[in-house]
Amino acid sequence: MSRAVLSVLQNGSTAWKGSEFIQKEVYILYAIIKTGGKQYRVSVGDVVYVEKLNAQEEENVEFDVIAVGKEDGMVVGTPVVEGAKVAGKVIKNGKSKKVTVFTYRSKKDSKRKMGHRQPYTKVEITAINA
Repeated sequence: MSRAVLSVLQNGSTAWKGSEFIQKEVYILYAIIKTGGKQYRVSVGDVVYVEKLNAQEEENVEFDVIAVGKEDGMVVGTPVVEGAKVAGKVIKNGKSKKVTVFTYRSKKDSKRKMGHRQPYTKVEITAINA
């Protein structure tokens, strides 16, 4: 579980000059998922760009969980955590910006210029069931 230190006023309102702060530790539940041959650290509400999935927009998807960070420590699966799933909603399927690929052979008058746009899926994480 990762910790974030949150500074707020004692009465919970916004800070004004000369006010006294108290600090609270806030625990953030996170999971490490694997999709498209890559691993991502996600929390609820995160938006991640993953390799293209076979899912339409506004569809719900589930990911296998490799590890989960909780208040009492981290749980690591072998290879996945039993009973743990991460739910997400597909926001968009698209292509990234164009990358220009230029190859040549020196002194041979041989060259080739190509472009490539990698497809991706934009997913919003809605729930972590651990």
